[in-house]
Amino acid sequence: CPNGGDGTCEVCGRVLRGVHPDVAVVERSGPYITVDQAREIVRLAMRSPNEGHRKVLVLTDFHLVKEAAPTLLKVIEEPPESTVFVVLADHVPVELETIASRCVRIDFRAIGRDQLVETLVGEGVDRAAAEEAADVAGGRLDRARLLASDPDLAARRQAWRGVPRRLDGSGAAVAQVAAELAQLISTAGVEPLHAKHVAELEALEERATRYGDRVNRKQVDEQHRRELRRLRMDELRFGLATLQQDYRDALVDGSGPTGECLNAVDAIVEAAEALERNPNETLLLQALLLRLPSLQ
Repeated sequence: CPNGGDGTCEVCGRVLRGVHPDVAVVERSGPYITVDQAREIVRLAMRSPNEGHRKVLVLTDFHLVKEAAPTLLKVIEEPPESTVFVVLADHVPVELETIASRCVRIDFRAIGRDQLVETLVGEGVDRAAAEEAADVAGGRLDRARLLASDPDLAARRQAWRGVPRRLDGSGAAVAQVAAELAQLISTAGVEPLHAKHVAELEALEERATRYGDRVNRKQVDEQHRRELRRLRMDELRFGLATLQQDYRDALVDGSGPTGECLNAVDAIVEAAEALERNPNETLLLQALLLRLPSLQ
């Protein structure tokens, strides 16, 4: 970036849109980063930059590298001079301690709710919509921005909060509720995200026409698919967090049996942790709902 990475120039814009040829985001395709993926990372690291002096590889969910860690150790330990690794992990498991020792560690915390609200309001979002989006954004500005433009957020939140009152201990009720929730997850936030994708493609095509920039449609499509997958997982986490809060509220106000509500909170935490393994969403929801007590 000619301006030192201020986020305003054309280069920064392409990086932020995920279409810069010298910035690659590598995401796992299954429950864990595989050895084949690790080999692809090594191959990418060895390639020369296309435009600048540096190539940046962003490795996401690196705490799930498992048996692929040895394949990546050498290239991260001694990367080519032109390659910079940005390694993202929720935590550092034992098998990553050696790799972590070769890295400069920076700990990030979730953005506070009030800061999210003020940022959204400063961008022109209505304060009530900003507060509702910040409540369920999980400390992430990108998700808060998306939710702030989602007209169905309040209805989805209410649907998740109503789940404990629809359970009656029967498999039929569980199947019905799980199917409805899976449908909610499939459609949640898709409209504003699609609008964002269309705007990005139009901007890229305009630049290509005006300035002759190359448009790597495959790279753009891959970026958009990643965002859609992330949207589904974010929505499921949002739903589980909403459901968990409902049982916590029942514990506080005494409207639910203490032991069963505590077990419900634990079951929801386990389901949220299982999301790292890319489970079948409907089966995960069915298994969870069978463990949850009814709140009448």
